[in-house]
Amino acid sequence: MVGGTRKVSFWTRRKAIDTITAGHEGGHELKKTLSWPHLVALGVGAVVGTGIYTLVGDGAGMAGPGVILSFLIAGAVCACAALCYAELSTMIPASGSAYTYSYVAMGEPVAWFVGWSLVLEYTLVCAAVAVGWSDHAASLFRLVGFPEVLLHGPHQQGIINLPAVIISMAVAGLLALGTRESATVSMILVVVKIAALALFVALALPAFNAGHFTPFMPYGFGAHTLQGVGAEGAKFGVMAAASLIFFAFYGFDAVSTAAEETKNPKRDLTIGIVGSMVVCSVIYMVVAATAIGASPTDVFSKEGAPLVFIIKSLRHPLMAEVVAMAAVVALPTVILAFMYGQSRIFFVMSRDGLLPRALSAVNAKTGTPVVMTLLTGALAAGLSGFLSLKEIAALANAGTLAAFIAVGMSVIILRLRDPRRPRVFSTPIWWLVAPGAILGCLYLFYSLSAKTQIYFLIAHVIGTVLYLAYGVRKSVLAQQEKAAG
Repeated sequence: MVGGTRKVSFWTRRKAIDTITAGHEGGHELKKTLSWPHLVALGVGAVVGTGIYTLVGDGAGMAGPGVILSFLIAGAVCACAALCYAELSTMIPASGSAYTYSYVAMGEPVAWFVGWSLVLEYTLVCAAVAVGWSDHAASLFRLVGFPEVLLHGPHQQGIINLPAVIISMAVAGLLALGTRESATVSMILVVVKIAALALFVALALPAFNAGHFTPFMPYGFGAHTLQGVGAEGAKFGVMAAASLIFFAFYGFDAVSTAAEETKNPKRDLTIGIVGSMVVCSVIYMVVAATAIGASPTDVFSKEGAPLVFIIKSLRHPLMAEVVAMAAVVALPTVILAFMYGQSRIFFVMSRDGLLPRALSAVNAKTGTPVVMTLLTGALAAGLSGFLSLKEIAALANAGTLAAFIAVGMSVIILRLRDPRRPRVFSTPIWWLVAPGAILGCLYLFYSLSAKTQIYFLIAHVIGTVLYLAYGVRKSVLAQQEKAAG
């Protein structure tokens, strides 16, 4: 045994649970500053955002009123994954989320694949939400003289989506100041966001028309293309919408990346992950049903800011501006949560030697990986400046689905391999929930467009080349094996 791991081929090179949280040398260890209210705020801040403020329109365009079922299906799959995350995060309270769990359960190559998927997920989510934020903030930028070509990316006949770039870098700057400070700001903005959604429901509910739910599934249940409808390769149906709306639910996994910075991870992580999922599922179902009842799906599905559009159509222009302003103020909490998660994934992969070790250095004053945080912000800014929300969200979903599948597999493997290990939180009926998460995610991945699946494959071919060129030789475990002869 070397450093708690067996000297074996890199294909089966694994971390050991007993040594993974033993601590790290100076300059590579994160400060413990978070408690469960911060984690719930981080989770709700990540989950309630662009998915309900913006993507509810895209989903309705793909499934009609059946988008309610899409929310239910995506939420059920995420609930299964959340229960698996809760078990693993309390059993392995270390930073890294699904990447770290995969390293323990399945070995280094799978961990790299999952880590690369998380990089894809978090960076693209930050970019997608930045674009959604820009849709709501565009009128403010027009007021101060921004030309239209700087408010949209090339896909909308613009040059660059400058507001999306600005908000990406602003959030990165806030995160670099410190984790606790960022989480506190997030808690305040989450309250603003929930209040805005409550205002929407209060204004739209009196106009509820059950007739808007007929026909309930105009494009059917399964994901399929329609001749002459939508872009080439675009899929419609309840499952097609679920594969996109899935974006609206995840975010609780960002909570698990905070494990190493949590004061009492065994208690607080369970509350943060499960609590944020329960709160957000209720909010989503209520808001989506209210939106459909107040306006036909074929009308509001064409809008970039559908909730604001619905309130305006109900002749509440002032309140529409209030909701839009709340989105402008509060949507950055989603960017904050995912940018936080992304920087920590980068940080842990770097600390493990799969990326250059210098990138995992922690600032002595703030206790945060400043370089990785600012690099994450720059990547998100570049993507959000030039790509569309729908394209970014779909590709982000592909990365997340891969990570969720790995988490479900990790639960099964560790239950079979190490059944007697204490589990502070045990996934209920794990033999059903974990396979449910895996199969549900596989079906959602199948329901994504062929274009998204191809992009996902290309991204992971690039990732594989990077691992074989660098990580397979430079990882900490590889160096330990080399030193042992």
